[in-house]
Amino acid sequence: MNQKYIKENANDVVHHLEYNAERSHLIIPEYGRHLQKLIDQATVIEDAETRNKAAKYIIQVMGSLNPHLRDVPDFQHKLWDQLFIMSDFKLDVQSPYPIPSREVLQLKPDVLKYPQNFPKYRYYGNNIKYMIDVANKWEEGEMKSALVKVIANHMKKSYLSWNKDTVKDDVIFEHLYELSGGKLNLLQSSEELINTTDLLRTNKRMSNKTSSSGQPKIQSNKNNKGQGKQKPFQKNNNQK
Repeated sequence: MNQKYIKENANDVVHHLEYNAERSHLIIPEYGRHLQKLIDQATVIEDAETRNKAAKYIIQVMGSLNPHLRDVPDFQHKLWDQLFIMSDFKLDVQSPYPIPSREVLQLKPDVLKYPQNFPKYRYYGNNIKYMIDVANKWEEGEMKSALVKVIANHMKKSYLSWNKDTVKDDVIFEHLYELSGGKLNLLQSSEELINTTDLLRTNKRMSNKTSSSGQPKIQSNKNNKGQGKQKPFQKNNNQK
């Protein structure tokens, strides 16, 4: 009588256990080790036709993990890219999309420049510095004088948004002179900026608009208090 099932030896089972520390590294752990083994098996298939069929089957398995995105063209492109990445770029199959390369994936993004160019006066913001740079390039005249005065008033407004007390015009002129590299000099001029009280009132009005627009309006229920309720039946005293 042939035995259909051969009883395994307990010692052999324990001897062939696999531990994660001894297993190979998972390139994309989200798909699991079984899918990684399928890709490794497909990589060593010698027949090109069989290897392409295995790759398409693996793509279907990968798409079944996200069935709502399985038929989206962009998602299919992503699956094929992940297939080549998980094979360590060793899988030689025909892909409907451009095959990624190891060099492209290892490229590092360019270092972003820190947007704050003058951290000494952060409350002025970058736009003020851009306006000052533009004013430095203009020729002397009425237009440049008007622009410099607008910049100084805006600097005073920004300063009061940070310091809710007060500020003298001389302080704004000194900061303007420093930020412009000594090209915009109002220290000896008789220019007067907008009054501090008016600027504080403007800042308060703008802050109230911002806070009111960001919060939903709560309607009072006083007017609707009795609309949804039916009046109770009033008994007529004349009825017997």
